Amino acid sequence: MCGSPVLAQSSAAPAGITLDSAISRALANSPELTTFGYQINARQGDVEQAGLRPNPELIVSIENAAGTGEFAGTDGLETTLSIGWILERNKRQYRVNAAMAGVSAMEVAAESKRQEVAAQTARLFLDSLVVQQRMELLTYSVALYEAEVEFARKRVDAGRLPRMNLTRSQATLEMVKLDLEDAEHELRTAIRRLAAQWGELQPDFTAISGDLRILPQPVDYDELLARVESNPELLQNLSESALREAELRLAQAVAKPSWRVTAGIRRHEQTDDVALVAGVIVPLATSDRNQGGIAAARARLAVTNAEREALQIRLKTQLFALHQELLHSLHQSGAFRDEIIPLLESVEADIQQAHESGRYSYRELWTVQSELVEARMASIEANANAHRMAIEIERLIGAPLSAAGKP
Repeated sequence: MCGSPVLAQSSAAPAGITLDSAISRALANSPELTTFGYQINARQGDVEQAGLRPNPELIVSIENAAGTGEFAGTDGLETTLSIGWILERNKRQYRVNAAMAGVSAMEVAAESKRQEVAAQTARLFLDSLVVQQRMELLTYSVALYEAEVEFARKRVDAGRLPRMNLTRSQATLEMVKLDLEDAEHELRTAIRRLAAQWGELQPDFTAISGDLRILPQPVDYDELLARVESNPELLQNLSESALREAELRLAQAVAKPSWRVTAGIRRHEQTDDVALVAGVIVPLATSDRNQGGIAAARARLAVTNAEREALQIRLKTQLFALHQELLHSLHQSGAFRDEIIPLLESVEADIQQAHESGRYSYRELWTVQSELVEARMASIEANANAHRMAIEIERLIGAPLSAAGKP
């Protein structure tokens, strides 16, 4: 997931890390994913332990010793040596089933965490890319204001403009430079946070390769809704439900008492004879039949099922909101790309031509150029919002947007 070309690299993008590379690194080396391997190994150990048979018992009993009369001393001694086994009556299989359900639940949790790591990596990649593109526009803005300051200085020196206009332009230039410096610090921090996704404290890259203008494609809501069942949280709930059902079966099995059988030999001291002995011990379940354990297991299963119903409602509502936000962001992006920015660029070209012929002042050219910068800044944010919504939808349906609606 989060590997769709919504943040694909363009031919004009600066050399740097790509989204696919960032996600691959995070999935291979994320500190958050390392613990799941150990936890799965622990659960597999539980399966092995659950499959072990109870050890047999060695039973030694002595009868008719240290009595009176003919039973005085050891004359009438009877010694019995036997081995006992517990008949579990399928309890071992229920223990194994519960342990295996625990392994499955942990594997689903690990996959859910992998998808969350991928989504978080995509978010941090997007944040870094947005800051980088803002820096490019801010750099252009600095150049514009520097030209404005130079223009104002010439006008002041020629006595055609009050000095306060130059001072105002200089102050504005310094403020834009501060914005650029802030963005530079913000980019370094964003890159460090991105690299931390795969446990790297000293990033080996300084730039992000991507193009916000390559937007996610709109997908029909009903197609997305059909993919909600693949949501990682919902899959976790289903695996949790399977675990709770296995625990309930085990609790019910434990309620049935285990029989014990014994077999051995008995030696009679008086006659020096040996005989075989055998026995069966059947517990009488007159009181505790694990009613409390069964009730608790049933309650935990009911809680899991109720949580699933609430989760489905929440996911579908969230999906609808994200889908609406995606459509709105795509509409905004299209408006900036197809209408607002082309119109301002056309005005800029006309004023540039008029300025060169002396019909417009530099101030008018600078004004439209500033408006164009603001529009491009707003376009970056609209594009970024579209990508953010796409990332969240992909996380919610557990698949790239391009896979929505596919079997």
